[in-house]
Amino acid sequence: MFQILEKQLLAPQMFRFVVEAPDIARKARAGQFVILRLDERGERIPLTISDALNEQGSVVLFVQAVGKTSTQMSGLEVGDSILDMAGPLGNPSEIALFGTVVLVGGGFGVAAIYPIARDLTQCGNTTISILGARTQELILLQEEMKKVSTEVLSVTDDGSSGRKGLVTDDLKRLIDAGKSIDRVIAIGPPIMMKAVADLTRPHGIKTIVSMNPIMIDGTGMCGACRVKVGEEMKFACVDGPEFDGHAVDFEGLLNRLKTYIPEEQESREKWMREHKEPCQLS
Repeated sequence: MFQILEKQLLAPQMFRFVVEAPDIARKARAGQFVILRLDERGERIPLTISDALNEQGSVVLFVQAVGKTSTQMSGLEVGDSILDMAGPLGNPSEIALFGTVVLVGGGFGVAAIYPIARDLTQCGNTTISILGARTQELILLQEEMKKVSTEVLSVTDDGSSGRKGLVTDDLKRLIDAGKSIDRVIAIGPPIMMKAVADLTRPHGIKTIVSMNPIMIDGTGMCGACRVKVGEEMKFACVDGPEFDGHAVDFEGLLNRLKTYIPEEQESREKWMREHKEPCQLS
């Protein structure tokens, strides 16, 4: 059992959890994730490790209540426990002295970008973090990112924070201005990562993306998280989660991600009906 030590509401349907997991915290590195199961009847879902707090033997996880399990987890409170949590899983991010690295975090992807930006900055890189969301209140960790990045730019759909537009708009401005960029790391919705890779490809800027498709066992046995990279089929859980963005077959990935949308919606709606508070009659 893994006890919840802290819970914080960051934005509508977005939560930060600190979960006691000393063995995972001790070994976790930037870019890795856990797969958890809330209870004996629960499904297994992957969540990125946003931070490892070794002094208290815990890990930081961010949850957005969109599916059945994430909605269920958002209802847990401090003192509650998670039944299973396996990790750290996946390959850690490559941390080295590259030069100037632009980190693009879209929406919930900012939570995954945070530890990578921190470690790259500590390694001596110039880090420019571009944070994007629909509106100001949905930008995660803006102040925290300023502490671990050389520079932070924000972009929102409605212009409520930073520039109005898309994260690719600010990235394009940097490229068009002749900024020397040695590497781009993009984490967020697949369509956003595809747009970033399409933008950097003509300029030959190495671009890394993080894949988070459907996962079941997290060991490469089930094949559910397969993604085509170049001419090879890779498993995001053991070969990734990070891949060369210029080689990822995003069209195939986007099509596969649509496969179980009806079932996911049905599962969430069923759980919501079963756990609806009964009427209190006086």
